[in-house]
Amino acid sequence: MFVVLLRFSDNKAQAGKFMEGHVAWMKRGFDDGVFLLTGGIQPSSGGAVLAYNTSLSDLQRRIDDDPFVAENIVVAEILEIAPGQVDERLSFLTV
Repeated sequence: MFVVLLRFSDNKAQAGKFMEGHVAWMKRGFDDGVFLLTGGIQPSSGGAVLAYNTSLSDLQRRIDDDPFVAENIVVAEILEIAPGQVDERLSFLTV
């Protein structure tokens, strides 16, 4: 399981130009069964993705395809988490 932090860079003002591509990129992540959740880091400091069902190398390629990453609007940090104890509602993460 992975948490991806997408923190805004100094190029944040350019986000509007690439928002359509960024939204399409997120949709592909959900459609491919890799993204479980996306959302904003508050207050307005970037975004986050909860991902699973992928390898670190495949996720890195996917993150590199995000127009926000490619255009240096955000800087991505990938945190890999090995789930140990989980609530039964998230038990699919330990399979």
